[in-house]
Formats: sequence, structure tokens, C-alpha cells
Amino acid sequence: MNIEEAREYCIKKPFVTESFPFDEETLVFKVYNKMFAIIGLEWENPAINLKCDPEKAIALREAYSGVIPGYHSNKKHWNTVYMQEVPPDLLKSWIDHSYELVWNKLPKKIRESK
Repeated sequence: MNIEEAREYCIKKPFVTESFPFDEETLVFKVYNKMFAIIGLEWENPAINLKCDPEKAIALREAYSGVIPGYHSNKKHWNTVYMQEVPPDLLKSWIDHSYELVWNKLPKKIRESK
């Protein structure tokens, strides 16, 4: 999966917005203003930072050399996934997981609109 494919997959999720809040090289995806994915457009290796539950984050790092602690301030709950080093279907499932983690913490009234 390349950066554009990952971007398109993220933006197709319900109620997702994308922005450049840090700089013009870091694309952020949010659902109702809560971040679930970060893509570095100018990083040396194409990568995406994804939110994970703590157990899954550790398991993924142990299972795949292309997954390391994320650059986000809370590294226990974010993984950096090098897109070229994992199968596309697996990356899509991790994007889904990150999105659902954030979605499930939103107020019930918002979640019912999905």
C-alpha cells in the first residue's frame, strides 16, 4: 500500500476529516476532531501512525519488524507502520482498528449517527 492508497482508505471512513495541523508534511486524520491516523508525506519510508489498544500495540511490534512505537506523544498507544513492510489487507485492518478505538470513545449520540 502506498501513501495515496492509505490516505484514500482513511478518508472514506464516516465523518473523517484530514488536515495539516503540524506542518505541510504531516497529514492527520480525525473523526469528530479525535486523531486516529497520521501520515508523514515526506518521511524517508512511507509510514502511517495508528492508534492501538496497548496489548495489540505490543503484539504487532513483536510480530512485524515494520512496526515500531509511534512518534505520537503517547507511544504506548500508537504504532508507526511502514507501509511497504506489511500486507495491504493487514494495514487496512489496523486502520479500521484505530478508527474504531476512537469512534467507540465518542458520545453515544454521535455514534448512533453512523
